Amino acid sequence: MKRLAIGLIALCCTPSWAETALIHNIQGYSVNNGQLQTFSAVKFTDDKIEQVYIDKPDLALEKGVTIIDGRGKTLLPGLIDAHGHVLGYGQSLQRVDLVATQSELDAISRAQSFVKQTPLQGWLLGRGWNQELWDSKTFPTKTSLDKVFADTPVAFGRIDGHALWVNSKTLQLAGITAATKAPEGGEIILDSQGQPTGVLIDNAMNLVYEVIPGMTAAQLESTLVTAMESLASYGLTSVHDAGVSIDNINTYQALAKANAMPIRINAMLSVEDPQYATYLAKGPFKTADNMFKMDSVKISADGALGSRGASLLADYSDQHGHKGLMLYSNDKLAELILESMTAGFQVNTHAIGDNANKVVLDNYQTAIAKTKSPTLRHRVEHAQILEVSDINRFAELGVIASIQATHATSDKNMAENRLGKARLAGAYAWRKLLNANARIANGSDFPVESPNPYFGLHASVTRQDRDNQPLDGWLSAEKLTRIEALDSFTLSAAYAGHQETIIGSIEVGKKADFILVSDDYFEVEPEDIWRSKVISTWVNGRLVYQNSQFDM
Repeated sequence: MKRLAIGLIALCCTPSWAETALIHNIQGYSVNNGQLQTFSAVKFTDDKIEQVYIDKPDLALEKGVTIIDGRGKTLLPGLIDAHGHVLGYGQSLQRVDLVATQSELDAISRAQSFVKQTPLQGWLLGRGWNQELWDSKTFPTKTSLDKVFADTPVAFGRIDGHALWVNSKTLQLAGITAATKAPEGGEIILDSQGQPTGVLIDNAMNLVYEVIPGMTAAQLESTLVTAMESLASYGLTSVHDAGVSIDNINTYQALAKANAMPIRINAMLSVEDPQYATYLAKGPFKTADNMFKMDSVKISADGALGSRGASLLADYSDQHGHKGLMLYSNDKLAELILESMTAGFQVNTHAIGDNANKVVLDNYQTAIAKTKSPTLRHRVEHAQILEVSDINRFAELGVIASIQATHATSDKNMAENRLGKARLAGAYAWRKLLNANARIANGSDFPVESPNPYFGLHASVTRQDRDNQPLDGWLSAEKLTRIEALDSFTLSAAYAGHQETIIGSIEVGKKADFILVSDDYFEVEPEDIWRSKVISTWVNGRLVYQNSQFDM
C-alpha cells in the first residue's frame, strides 16, 4: 500500500500512480437522481470508479492500492459547464481584457497598456466591454479608438459577444461605409450624419470577422489546450462547447487521439460553418474514452439583451419602436432545425428574448413531431426571457433549458430597464422552470462570464452578485436550493449532453471525474460559496490540475 499526499503527484496525461487508487479522509457529496449522497472515500481503477465508501475504509485491507489522503477536504463530482466557448476563452487569455472597464476612455487606456506589454502583430483584438457599466450607458465610437490607434485595425467584442467596436481603419478594411447595407439579422449603428459609428451588432460583425486573419493550425491547438488547462483549474471536468467550427472539431479529434485532452469536450457543431451540411451527413461522433464527442448542433436565433439584439414580443422599454433581431428568417430557422433533427443530432438553439424563445419552441414542436426525436433532448440555450405561458412547454416537449446563473446577477441592473417590471415574471425563471418539471442544465457562457462554476453555484443559490447585492437576492423567488444548483452543474448537465450514465455523479462504474475543494459547499455560508477554491481536479482517473497554494 503506497501512501501519497496529493501535492506529491506529478501532473501529466497518464496515471501518476498504480492502476488502483483510493482517496480517503474526505467529505464527499454527490447528487444522484435528485437525492444528496454523502461518502468518505472513493476507490478507482484506471478511469472508472470501483467503490464508494459510506463509512471509513479499512486501509489495512487495501493491498496494492495507492492511498491518497484528502486531508478532510470536500470531494465533489467533476463540475460540468453546459454552455461555454473554449476557443473564445483561450483567445481572451491572449487579447485585451476589457471586462469591468468603467468608461470608454478606461477601455482605451486598458488597450494602450496591453500594447505596451505585448508587441502587436497586425490586428489589435480584445473583448469584454459593457456600456451598461459606464456612466454614459451609451455605445462607444470609432472616434476614441482613432485618436490612439489610427493605423492599427482594432476590433473589440462586447461582453456578450453580440456587438463589435471597431475603428476607422477596420471599417476601411471591411469596406463598411455609410452606403453599406447591414446583413439580415445585423445592424450597423449610424450617427446623426448617417455615418457608421464603429459599433456593429450581431450578423453585421461578420463583415469584420471575414477580414481578420485566421489562426494557424498550431495556434488553434495551442489556444484550445491553454483554455482547457485553465478550465480544469476551476474544477471543470467537462464542457459543452457551444458552436464550434469544423477546423475546431478536427483539432479536438487530433488532441483526443494524442491523449492530450485535459478535460472532456462535448462539441456543438456551428450551423454557420460552410461545411455544416457535410458533417451532418457523417453523423454523430465520439472517442472511445469519451473525452470528445460531437452529436449536437448550435443555432443562434437572436442576439443579446445588453446590445438590444434579443428578440422581444413587444418593444424594448428603453427603446420604443425596437424589438431586437431574429438572426434568421423563420423559414430558414425551421429548415436548420428540421435538417439537424432529421440527421439525428441534438439541436441546441440560442434564444434570449421572449419572442425568440417562443419561435424556437414553436419550431421545435413541429420538428420533433416530424422527426419523432424527443429522446434527443433538444435544448434552448439561455432560455433567458420567457413568456410565462411558454414555461410549461419545456417539459411538455422534453426540451432542456440550458441556463447560465451568473447572467442573472450580471444583468439585474440592466434587465428591468430593457424589459420593464411586467416582463421580469418570465426572466431568468429557474424556479418556475423546475416547478413545471423542466430539466435545467447550468453553465457560464464563458468568456462572457467567468468560467468559475462556484460563481454560478453562488448565483443560483443566492441570486446575488459577489458583493452580495441585493440583500435578499434579485427576483429571489427564482432561487435554487444547494442540491438543485449542484445537480444543475453535475448530473443534469451530464443528462443534457447524453452522458448521465458515465459522468455527473460519484457512482460505481462511472468515470473517475472528481474534484477536491477547499470549502464544504453544504456548510459554508451562502454568501461565501463563490470564494471556494479548487485544490485538485481528476478527469478519467488522471490528476490534471493541482493548486500549488494548498499544502496537501
